[in-house]
Amino acid sequence: MKIAVIGAGAIGGLVGARLALAGEDVTFLVRGANLDAIRREGIKLITADGHPHVARNVSATNHYDEAGVQDIVVLAMKAHQVEAVANDVPKLFGPDTVVVTMQNGIPYWYFHKHGGELEGSRVRSVDPSGVVSARIPADRVIGCVVYPASELVAPGVVKHIEGDRFPLGELDGSSSERVNRVSACMSHAGFKAPVLDNIRAEIWLKLWGNLTFNPISSLSHSTLVDICQYPPSRDLAVAMMREAQAVAHKLGIEFRVSLDKRIAGAEKVGKHKTSMLQDVEAGRAPEIDALVGAVVELARLTDTPTPHIDTVYSLVKLLARTMHDQRGQVRLHEMA
Repeated sequence: MKIAVIGAGAIGGLVGARLALAGEDVTFLVRGANLDAIRREGIKLITADGHPHVARNVSATNHYDEAGVQDIVVLAMKAHQVEAVANDVPKLFGPDTVVVTMQNGIPYWYFHKHGGELEGSRVRSVDPSGVVSARIPADRVIGCVVYPASELVAPGVVKHIEGDRFPLGELDGSSSERVNRVSACMSHAGFKAPVLDNIRAEIWLKLWGNLTFNPISSLSHSTLVDICQYPPSRDLAVAMMREAQAVAHKLGIEFRVSLDKRIAGAEKVGKHKTSMLQDVEAGRAPEIDALVGAVVELARLTDTPTPHIDTVYSLVKLLARTMHDQRGQVRLHEMA
């Protein structure tokens, strides 16, 4: 299989490395230090047991036309980064190319083949200009939910922390030849990639925690166990999750795990900093709209009140704007 992995961060690096080590023809679409490192040394994967594995049989480029037509395109960057590459992605398409979306949160294609009165609606929080929907057609998409945790520890070096599940699904719930082909490819690389008949329900299950714990942690600089064991923040998390559950129910989604069990699972993870908190501490733009803003948007579309989610969304958006302004001031100071 010819597989293009767009982005070689924590998840893209993990997926691309394992696919390459399994013998697939992998090309990374990357830039900067990652591009230089992968071209020079290949992609290095440190497994959860501490053993290093290097896949040298990979290509790396920042020129999409150089990569050529692919069988599978893996979108492995964060949701707010997709628009920047959307115009180049079609250069990788042949007649049967599929796109596996590995973004957290509500995806841009959510209402494609959804049915009902919202069929075909664009999720403006994650595709404000419409360019992603136009250039990466939902008909090519296979949905995917990312459960593994990994870390980019150096350019071209990824450390796998835990987890190996990447559930997949056609947007219409069918068990097509192409989704089974992708599942087999991922399984051959050592991942668990079951084909689900309702990928949206799985997206909501993961999002249920992300839309709650990520912004609370970024605002409070607290870990998962801290949030769960401090009664006021635990109560806030419960209120946000109940509101999100009401939105999901109106869209026909049933959760296969109870709210209490979902919170208990987060608490069990322990002193873990969410990805949003890690971004804030590193001064990076946090991923907000796919995780929280999109839920607010869907709440308005379904006439569902979400006062707690709305409040937390406002606060974390203000935090992101403040960080952006501070970065600008630092750049001006450095230029002075």
